[in-house]
Amino acid sequence: MKKRILVAPLNWGLGHATRCIPIINALIAENFAPIIASDGAALTLLRKEFPNLTTIELPSYNITYTKNRKLFKLKLLKDSPKFLKAIKAEKKAIASILEHTDISGIISDNRLGVRNKKVPSVFMTHQLNVLSGNTTWLSTKIHQKIIKKFDTCWVPDIEGEINLSGKLGHLKKFDVPTSYIGPLSRFTNTRSEIKNDLIVLISGPEPQRTFLEEKLLSELKSYSGKVVFVKGIMEKKQTIQVIGNITIYNFMTSKLLEKTINESALVVSRSGYTTVMDLAKLNKKAFFIPTPGQFEQEYLAKRLTEMSLVPSCKQNVFNIKRLDEVKTYEGLKAFDFKFDYTNLFSLF
Repeated sequence: MKKRILVAPLNWGLGHATRCIPIINALIAENFAPIIASDGAALTLLRKEFPNLTTIELPSYNITYTKNRKLFKLKLLKDSPKFLKAIKAEKKAIASILEHTDISGIISDNRLGVRNKKVPSVFMTHQLNVLSGNTTWLSTKIHQKIIKKFDTCWVPDIEGEINLSGKLGHLKKFDVPTSYIGPLSRFTNTRSEIKNDLIVLISGPEPQRTFLEEKLLSELKSYSGKVVFVKGIMEKKQTIQVIGNITIYNFMTSKLLEKTINESALVVSRSGYTTVMDLAKLNKKAFFIPTPGQFEQEYLAKRLTEMSLVPSCKQNVFNIKRLDEVKTYEGLKAFDFKFDYTNLFSLF
């Protein structure tokens, strides 16, 4: 019997789910039997990627954004009882799963209640520091307290000074066994012929996902190049719409998305950490528009701009002429990094 490992990404945008794809593939390669547990769009995406694997629906956090970025932190505070209720429901669900299914280990990607003392439980995150403005010290302390309840922490980055996550994933001292497992990406750089001038990738909680979609579609009316526009809306069937020089998809599976990004000269997207890892793997030039109010994305965008790698700007000031800035930036590059999954999975 293969050992069953529960892999549970948070449903907050699609980044947590997509960066679990290489982990799931590695588990399969190492002769484990992954079981996928999540909810919403994240679960839908992974079911499409792994139709033959067992999947379980977990309680939802129901995370949404505010229209005004200044109110986002206040909303999170207001929603905290809802989060605590979801975490409690997660713990109960995991206890029930372990009671009825032989599970040898748990990998939680930022799902705070997905752990159990009966089996080795891993917490995967790139945020050892949780940025929240003037309350960063508090949000970080709370997050680290939760991570300490797990057996070990996996950080999808490298440990040295040259890294992708910056101060998010690197601390001078942390009292939890921590492994830096290298940047995770489901993609491979195929050095394809460029067929598209621009690919737009959108995902993340509403209503900000829709706001960015509407703004970019409006701005692209004056863009003459060939555009592929991926909305990041996970639905049962893929839809394709062509409007002039723009081809619009509701979503793409990994293989098609990999092919299309490889064939595109420039990427416009949010600055989520999974996107940063993917575009580094593909050696892509990009323009980042961080989600308003999401301190982590704002930090990553600013850091990469200051490093002369990727230009960025706030959502409300973006216009199509800003894309000209890309010419003076280097673009993202992959690290030459190979990780020993056999050793990593020995925990189970």
